[in-house]
Amino acid sequence: MKAKKDMAFGRLVSIEKESPDRVPPKCEKARPCGGCAIQGLDYEKQLEYKDDKVYNCLLRIGGIPAKILDKAHEEPIGMDKPWRYRNKAQYPIGRDKDGRLISGFYAGRTHHIVEIEDCCLNPPEFAAVLRTFLGFCEENKIEPYDERTGSGLIRHLIIRKGFATGELMVMPVVKDLKAFGKKAREALKEALIGIPGLITIVLNENPENTNVILGKKTETIYGPGYITDKMADLRFRISPLSFYQVNSGQALKVYEKALEYADLTGNEKVYDLCCGIGTISLFAAKKAGFVYGIESVPEAIEDAKENAKLNEITNAEFTAAAAEDYLPRIKDISADVVILDPPRSGMERPALDAIVTASPSRIVYISCDPATQARDIKVFLAAGYHLTRFVTADQFCHTSHVETVCLLGRRKPDDTIKVSVNMDDYYQIRDAEEAEKNPS
Repeated sequence: MKAKKDMAFGRLVSIEKESPDRVPPKCEKARPCGGCAIQGLDYEKQLEYKDDKVYNCLLRIGGIPAKILDKAHEEPIGMDKPWRYRNKAQYPIGRDKDGRLISGFYAGRTHHIVEIEDCCLNPPEFAAVLRTFLGFCEENKIEPYDERTGSGLIRHLIIRKGFATGELMVMPVVKDLKAFGKKAREALKEALIGIPGLITIVLNENPENTNVILGKKTETIYGPGYITDKMADLRFRISPLSFYQVNSGQALKVYEKALEYADLTGNEKVYDLCCGIGTISLFAAKKAGFVYGIESVPEAIEDAKENAKLNEITNAEFTAAAAEDYLPRIKDISADVVILDPPRSGMERPALDAIVTASPSRIVYISCDPATQARDIKVFLAAGYHLTRFVTADQFCHTSHVETVCLLGRRKPDDTIKVSVNMDDYYQIRDAEEAEKNPS
């Protein structure tokens, strides 16, 4: 379909000889949807594929020698039941070519909705909520948003669930909150109240002509405006705009591995960067001296503060700020352990420099993108750290995405390993991605 300097893109036309690792997809829409891009691959082979992907990123992008990677590598963390694990779904709403109101998921690299009512990765109750919501829209003649004309009102339906508590949040994303008036709000409540587990209904407004799903403004029309969930012995409040790992069962395993790597003894000063609603921070606080959580989303920080109170944890402090802005301002920053869990784009360079200045004895880097993680790790390697341990976790089963936890420690003065890093190409990966998205 397309050829570049160092890679080519193809489309499957026919299968002449089937791989022994090919399995029948559980979902009949797996191929046109594309969300579960590797659903047709045996699950154990999926784990191997993701493990190799991480290994090669650390080798080729991070520049870490194979002998070090082989020594640091640990067996991947898979799921016993890799289905129905997602605690959040985002459904675009639209009409098909016959004018019928539909929902599902966008086909890969398009805004064409592949109609799917019951995704095999989502809890079955999500399908029931979606059916009820579409029926509400039809009955009340509420039109879906049209990206081409800017007409219509309903853009997406977002459903969140606390797996341990069973609590549900339903959040329609609308173009204009005022246009979704009192009559529509009352009708929506009447349609949804009574669904088992429903705790709250929230409206989100996104008036922009953009492919970003959520806007900044929300209004609660039923319930407390948040749900709660539980991991191990900690409870967490989850607000509409707050980040919470979509696979909470696997997230707990990732956090346990991160804390194992952090090796806390009760006296450490810990910085948890991109802390979200404070999940890792509060687990770390149970074993550390004091934890500072930093997060750029103010709503998430409010949740983190409430979660600390909810769990009676007093040795954790949370600040709403971007790590790259916050850390360089603190002249006397020092840390024993730094935990990073950034978005897919990785950490900004000023934040990485500030971490190096803080000179922690251990850096625990959690990532959902091994390429940007390897790019950032390169900075730490050049500053005198080395990769000690790493593990992949299948947080996004049947998709091509993977979660990784890496432990970096300071090299000893007599360590002869040398790492050469040309910082002029630090943003090479990001620039290449942007060029691919915007050829102009």
